[in-house]
Amino acid sequence: MGVIAFPKIPGRKVIRLAGALAVATLLAGCQSGDEYVSFGPKHLREVRPAIKAKFTELKMDARSPILIRIFKEESTLEVWKQNREGRFALLQTFDICKWSGELGPKVKEGDRQAPEGFYEITPGLMNPNSSYHLAFNMGFPNAYDRSHNRTGTHLMVHGACSSRGCYAMTDPQIEDIYALARDSFKGGQRSFQVQAFPFRMTAENMARHNDSPHMDFWRMLKVGYDHFEVTKQTPKIDVCEKQYVFNATPLMANVPFRATAKCPAYEVPQAIRVAVEAKQKKDTQAFEVAMANIREEAEREKRAKERAALIASIVNPKFGSDDKREEAGEQAAAATSTEEAPATPASTGGVFASLFASKAAQPAETAPGEPGQTAAGAASPAASQAATPAAAKPQPAAEVTATAFAPDAQAGEQKPGFFKRWLSFSGSQDDDTTPPQVDLTTVTTAPRVKP
Repeated sequence: MGVIAFPKIPGRKVIRLAGALAVATLLAGCQSGDEYVSFGPKHLREVRPAIKAKFTELKMDARSPILIRIFKEESTLEVWKQNREGRFALLQTFDICKWSGELGPKVKEGDRQAPEGFYEITPGLMNPNSSYHLAFNMGFPNAYDRSHNRTGTHLMVHGACSSRGCYAMTDPQIEDIYALARDSFKGGQRSFQVQAFPFRMTAENMARHNDSPHMDFWRMLKVGYDHFEVTKQTPKIDVCEKQYVFNATPLMANVPFRATAKCPAYEVPQAIRVAVEAKQKKDTQAFEVAMANIREEAEREKRAKERAALIASIVNPKFGSDDKREEAGEQAAAATSTEEAPATPASTGGVFASLFASKAAQPAETAPGEPGQTAAGAASPAASQAATPAAAKPQPAAEVTATAFAPDAQAGEQKPGFFKRWLSFSGSQDDDTTPPQVDLTTVTTAPRVKP
């Protein structure tokens, strides 16, 4: 019986053939379905399937224009993409891995600030060979930055999650962002706009940062923010008189905007202007409400601190000097008293007198048949018992009227302990009760005493 002989294949060729088959199998598996390519040159990789699936849902073409918005405080980067109706819709929100500096614009080289403003990214600013995986240059400084003599170079949106004045993403994130930009260029977009903001330009956020030295700059950025919000289209950006202007067209042909020159007469399309004005009016009202809430909260915090300082001065006798303790007591008493409380004469008893003035004796009920007796006369029975015969002499009406205020404690009266008085001040609900006001017109002079 004969033996079938097979040709011998050298060992190296077998290995190469097996490797080729493995690569072919891998390619077939990766390109099936949505043809997602996650290998090869990083700048040629496709957008992830999860993002690509949104194209159909949002009625977008794969190569339609894009726009990017960045919010520092929220650490988010938004990619907006134009739909078939010509308006932009939010496609994907990415968490920024790192950004350096603080809220506010970049001013000079080396300040490690990430830029804020409006920037146009052309194909020439895309960097497929970046040391930070992939990147695109933001084009800083732009015309506005140059008009203010701001300096800086190599300000990027890139990968590698490392920032020195840039907006750093993770490598998978920058691959998606880069691919979306690359495809928009293939679709005919000459440049895409990056709008970099300190935070979402809401009325509440503007109120919260109202005391920032950058507020004038941010108000200007908000105008551009509003233009995009009401139109969902890329605003046209120009600079004149060192200020941004949005969707503006000079009234005279061939009269361009110049960054440091006076703005020529221009107009904004009426539909855009009216919509922006309506939004700004609504935002102004919300801003005023937010500012009122902020002031109210600040006042509450101030009163709480004053009360805490007062309690600390009482519990710890070594807390400051006598003058400071008395001043703290007066401030806390003013903070805790209601606006309806009647004015009372200044006490000379120091901090404790101001603390417990609200605990003064309340007017006693007038006994029937004694119309001449006033509330003040019944307020201190101890004082009437200790009166000497000389006190029975008639007194001027002014002196009787003065007794309408709470009398000073008599030397013989028993005073409550320190902790009882302190707990009464801090824990009693009666402290908030407004003292009854006495009608001084009803006070009459005491009847003469017959000899």
